[in-house]
Amino acid sequence: MYSFRPWTSPKAIASGEAIRHYVTATARDESVDRHVRFRHRILRASWSSQEAQWTIDAVSQLPGGQDEPVQLTANFFLSCAGYYRYEAGYTPEFSDVDRYRGRIVHPQSWPEDLDYAGKSVVIIGSGATAVTLLPAIAKTAGHVTMLQRSPTYVVSVPEQDAIANRLGRLLPAMWAYRLSRVKNVAYMMYVYQLARRYPNFVKAGIAKAARAELGVGFDVATHFNPRYNPWEQRLCLAPDGDFFQALRSGRASVATDEIDCFTESGIQLKSGRQLEADIVVTATGLVLQAFGGAELSVDGCRVDPGHTLAYKGVMMSGTPNFASVFGYTNASWTLRADLICAYVCRLLNFMDRKGAREVRPKSLNETAAAPFVENFTPGYILRAIPSWPKQGSKAPWRVYQNYIRDMISLKWCSMDDGALEFSNPSKNRLAPDTAEPPDHPLLKRS
Repeated sequence: MYSFRPWTSPKAIASGEAIRHYVTATARDESVDRHVRFRHRILRASWSSQEAQWTIDAVSQLPGGQDEPVQLTANFFLSCAGYYRYEAGYTPEFSDVDRYRGRIVHPQSWPEDLDYAGKSVVIIGSGATAVTLLPAIAKTAGHVTMLQRSPTYVVSVPEQDAIANRLGRLLPAMWAYRLSRVKNVAYMMYVYQLARRYPNFVKAGIAKAARAELGVGFDVATHFNPRYNPWEQRLCLAPDGDFFQALRSGRASVATDEIDCFTESGIQLKSGRQLEADIVVTATGLVLQAFGGAELSVDGCRVDPGHTLAYKGVMMSGTPNFASVFGYTNASWTLRADLICAYVCRLLNFMDRKGAREVRPKSLNETAAAPFVENFTPGYILRAIPSWPKQGSKAPWRVYQNYIRDMISLKWCSMDDGALEFSNPSKNRLAPDTAEPPDHPLLKRS
């Protein structure tokens, strides 16, 4: 959550409704909402070195559903659009899916009229979405089966943070919140480092906890023994063990198998087993999309993020006056979002003091470039690697999944580190009709 606004709910693992209320209340109280253009979508953004500004083409959705073109200009462009494609999630191709007579639903397009009470439901997938849906649907469904091609680490955690709630009763809200935040950050870093250094030890501990939750007789070795080490993909959290409770109750089950094809009444597995289903939920993943899908260009040349390097995980080499927010894969997203926003404010203030209108991370030819996110192997990340910025071999071109390192780099390190080029371009630097755009090895002509 925001570093400047305490989270006062007793639940540490909050519902979507509670998070939405927290965000909207913060925007209202800080008078941010009056500066937000709602129901707008950015299509493209073009940087002009001649004008030292971005021209942003967007569409505004009118009450009737039509899109109205909108054009804006900006001196600096900060993309906070997340990294998902919101129009649709990822669904692999399934054989004979047209034969199926039931209803197929993707969680990213959940219909309001979906009634699963008393029905047989199959959830395809084993990630956080599937682990969250299973206990919720099992409350009223006839039976829920989570069909997974391979297992995932699922860990039971308390829904309420007892230490945070106790501090909240003893200390002023902001003090309690800050102490709880430090405690949680330290704990997350400890668990992550432990998993990376002693994966077999952590793996055995997670399996032991799962056996304790599910009881004697449950095949933990088949259904909860992933092929990868902990934190090579995210751990799935089960608040107060609700996922395991649903399995123990008999209202839900897990099938670890591969899909052969769909049938009229369900899914045929490669083992020969048939899963009957009135409803199939394809919790099969997400599609990553940089900058909300906006196309970027600099002086008429298209920016291909996959051919740039990430500067401190915030900016892109060769791309002026542009930054984006990308959080952690091993901790709360908002921790890094806070750091990045504070860094951009520092950068803008530094530019003002320096009298610079343009800042551009240097263009580099990094032969040892690595993926933006290393040692993290979920399918949605692997599918997106070619279209995402790369990282270099050393700072400030490294992207750390470490809050302490980022705090030092983004809050305390010098702004003028030699990797940024500051300038105050003359408006006559490029003649409007005759000048060629500057040569840029990481940009492609549109």
